[in-house]
Amino acid sequence: MADFVTRLVGVSNQHALEIPRQLGAAGGTERAMVRAGRIRTAPCYREARAVAWTGMDSAATEARRQAPLSHDDTHDASYGRAVDPSPTPSTERTPVTVPTIRAAKGSVPLVMVTAYDATFARILDEAGADLLLVGDSLGMVIQGNADTLGVTVDDIVYHCRAVARGARRAHVVGDMPFLSYQVTPEEALRNAGRILAQGRAHSVKLEGGQVMAPTIARLVAAGIPVMAHVGLTPQSVHAMGGFRVQGREREDAERILADAHAVADAGAYALVLEGIPGELAARITADVAIPTIGIGAGVECDGQVLVCYDLLGLTADLRPKFVKRYEQLFDRGVAAAREFCSEVRARRFPGPEHTFAGRKGPRAVVSAG
Repeated sequence: MADFVTRLVGVSNQHALEIPRQLGAAGGTERAMVRAGRIRTAPCYREARAVAWTGMDSAATEARRQAPLSHDDTHDASYGRAVDPSPTPSTERTPVTVPTIRAAKGSVPLVMVTAYDATFARILDEAGADLLLVGDSLGMVIQGNADTLGVTVDDIVYHCRAVARGARRAHVVGDMPFLSYQVTPEEALRNAGRILAQGRAHSVKLEGGQVMAPTIARLVAAGIPVMAHVGLTPQSVHAMGGFRVQGREREDAERILADAHAVADAGAYALVLEGIPGELAARITADVAIPTIGIGAGVECDGQVLVCYDLLGLTADLRPKFVKRYEQLFDRGVAAAREFCSEVRARRFPGPEHTFAGRKGPRAVVSAG
């Protein structure tokens, strides 16, 4: 039994031995492994809950997932039972790394989506996103601010940790907030180090072109992968006079092209192109050796990025031209919550199926003596 637990969960033999002892009569069945995730005193509690069920028969796994809770299950599970994630071919679970991203230049377009918590990270990772960007856009979509300027390094570290827990395959990128890297390269290094060490991100992203090239070079020299960002840079919103398309004039376009070359030469492994004409993005993509990831920059980039709240239709009042809404979750969420409110007020929820019952059968009476 201990060997089975060790192979399945990936914990040490010493920890694995704790599970059979607490399972008792449950023995070495697969169902016992589900219950192992509910043994809060076991040293490998968290690992057991995260078991991926790889190598098991997929038909049996699916049947188990679809099976209704029995009377015993409702008593044992109390608030529900652990549900194994859908099995995914191992070839699709190979982690995306900096070399992987670099090698994608001119190949199948990269997909990057913002994520701010473990649940969205899990959804987007399962959907096949290559990169998850913990963007300073959280200042707008999570915190409700009008811009990104108030986001702190602590905010990014906190949300990176959550996203890193939910991601299995995707490369996690931590955005460097306003004034966390512009003052000195040394301060940038300290803050970027926190995002990787404490936030568990795999790389950082920072805005700026030629003026930021020395900082990028400093971070890369210290072993911190950097994704660059030129064109419309939201942290410079006041200097630009608002969120405006950049590079429409020839002189401005040449400046952005020079910025792109500068950050690539400084060692950035990828480059976000935001809010620029499609023809300029195509030119930059052809000129630089690193992958370009566009947002509002046309289809010729080496990849695309969108804010998850935008593509899922969760931002009711913000509809940028470059966003395609693949769902309308704000409207659907309002409808679902409205139905919940209605059922509660009408005492239709909770129903019998949502209510716990007492134990059936007589209970032994314990003498006070």
